[in-house]
Amino acid sequence: MTELRDQAEAALRAFAADQDLPVDPGPRDGEFVIVLPGEKKLKTVCSILFTEREASLSAFVIRHPDENHVEFFRSLLRRNLRTPGVSYAIDTNDDVYVVARLPLEAVGEEALDRLFGVVLECADAAFNELLVLGFLTSMKREWAWRVARGESLRNLEAFRDLLTGSEDDPVFHVEPLEAAVPSVPDPGDEPVPSPHQDSPRN
Repeated sequence: MTELRDQAEAALRAFAADQDLPVDPGPRDGEFVIVLPGEKKLKTVCSILFTEREASLSAFVIRHPDENHVEFFRSLLRRNLRTPGVSYAIDTNDDVYVVARLPLEAVGEEALDRLFGVVLECADAAFNELLVLGFLTSMKREWAWRVARGESLRNLEAFRDLLTGSEDDPVFHVEPLEAAVPSVPDPGDEPVPSPHQDSPRN
């Protein structure tokens, strides 16, 4: 291991400690997993892999869309123009990640602060918009089911204006005692990303 890589890894640990963020070793040599808290997503799990030359980051954003695929992926490409140093990418399942690379000499606490800020902008701030673009039908179905069963609507509250009335749409009609609950992507239910296993592509 080079001195430069040692310094970069130390900078990540110091940043995580300063921000009170959990950081753990990943399964690969030089890999660390750090968890960023969010507002729209419960958390964003980031993998950072240090090699002898660079640090590469990968963070899961959202699974592949159920619908409206063209507009969904077009919106990601538009967002790529506004995210310096970080870009959206997809893996072999078309699940969405953000990825970034930094030369080791650029890795420091200030650079990491900027990097993770952009990652949160991509993964957390954009999350609700991506849900609406790619999963609106599933969300309407879950809303109708919850209304019919008298279940809590808390996890869909941010989308109330879009979803209200779904319970009256024959397409989403649910018998009050129907047992099977539909599901929408859980903001906290995400895999631990890895830059080198099923590598996302942009």
